[in-house]
Amino acid sequence: MGGFFGSTSSANCVADVFYGTDYHSHLGTHRGGMAFWDGEKFVRFIHDISNSPFRTRFENDFAECITNDKLKSGIGSISDTDDQPLLFYSHLGKFALMTVGLITNLDEIIKDFLADNSYHFAAMQSGEITPSEVVGALINSKDSFVEGIKYVQQRIKGSCSILILTDSGDIYASRDYYGRTPVILGKKDGSYAVTIESSAFLTLGYEHVKDLGPAEIIRVSNQGYETLSEPQYEKMAICSFFYVYYGFPASTYEGINVEESRYKNGAKLAEASCVPADLVAGIPDSGVSHALGFAEYSKIRYGRPFIKYTPTWARSFTPTRQSTRKHIAKMKLLAIKELIKDKSIIFCDDSIVRGTQLMDQTSIIRKAGAREMHMRIACPPLLYPCKFLNFSSSRSVLDLATRRAIKELEGENADISKYRDPDGAPYKNMVDILREQFKLDSLAFQRLDDFKKALGLKGICTFCWNGEDVSMPHECPHGCHNCSQTKGCLPPEKK
Repeated sequence: MGGFFGSTSSANCVADVFYGTDYHSHLGTHRGGMAFWDGEKFVRFIHDISNSPFRTRFENDFAECITNDKLKSGIGSISDTDDQPLLFYSHLGKFALMTVGLITNLDEIIKDFLADNSYHFAAMQSGEITPSEVVGALINSKDSFVEGIKYVQQRIKGSCSILILTDSGDIYASRDYYGRTPVILGKKDGSYAVTIESSAFLTLGYEHVKDLGPAEIIRVSNQGYETLSEPQYEKMAICSFFYVYYGFPASTYEGINVEESRYKNGAKLAEASCVPADLVAGIPDSGVSHALGFAEYSKIRYGRPFIKYTPTWARSFTPTRQSTRKHIAKMKLLAIKELIKDKSIIFCDDSIVRGTQLMDQTSIIRKAGAREMHMRIACPPLLYPCKFLNFSSSRSVLDLATRRAIKELEGENADISKYRDPDGAPYKNMVDILREQFKLDSLAFQRLDDFKKALGLKGICTFCWNGEDVSMPHECPHGCHNCSQTKGCLPPEKK
């Protein structure tokens, strides 16, 4: 995953960009970066944050820049993969660029560029090409930033939200074509800012102006903003997992607060699948919010038999190596035996992806002497790997616990669609396999219809649960390039 924050101001903007970017640290653990325009050149910093928090790694850069009154516009990013922001010198001028999303046809686009001998790309240390560099090349192939950003939206498969800082000090912001990631505009006296997480505005003094719509492009200065490409609200498919898991609790997207939505979701979960118990608990962090809603509805006492040690341990889903994820998950959660021994406990968690963490957690709970363990999951079973956002490093469908359970039931080449219906026998058999694997007394997932009712928002992406893709292409009778039912036709590509 990843996040960004940009600000343009009538005064020094360094503090806002520094702290605004830091408020996205829960979205990534690999690289951080900032770039500022001083009226003549870019001042840029990029650091590895895999073993040190963003603020710690950038505090010397912050101290160097905070007194420079020329730095009135800047952007910052947190990323799991890319060195960002990238700097470009092109016919569009000098600009810094950063992206958030996942481009699944990156190799195809690179191949098309390399077929023209005038293009080349710089490889990262891993030998791969930075997606943001490819996005910059697509933008530079057109005659304006707006045309270039629209071209990116047309060419890529997946998602790509964009932040550009120009050599005029203006910022271009674009939300991805289907609005899978939020992009939010805020203002205060003499300043405007663009962010992924609205929670970044709260202590920095920004007021909410608007959520950009799908495919919307705006240009922002310290005087205001201008819409350069209108939003396509009928395309909206914001990722549901922002509300379930990786959105920050204090953030609000599309008018719906994350924490409040999790309370409501937990209540719906209790309404559908409550059992007698001594205690309701949440797996920190996001499981806690769902558990509070569950406890309030069920009238079962809420407790905290699991405490997360937060001073040094990051979120465990972000590191690339499975061994690292497992180590972090084990080290950061501390069990309180006095609240577990001889108790029947309902545990709420946001999701089951690989199942590795849950296996460790249930083992700890059993060793602590729990009499009964009931697990309630705040979203439907994950049946399909996400192909729109880079929030998981899964390389195979068998990384998903559900797919391994289905393979155990049917072997290879099972019809996955049978496992979507929570009232069907295949679904119940899959859940029972998972329950046995995790040594649970009972296991229940949130129903998709109940999740939608709790959230109360239309236009959400549910692909990872039901495989429904709003951007799924169909065969176009005109032979158009990249045509789909929702996009309409694009001109055929040159052969």
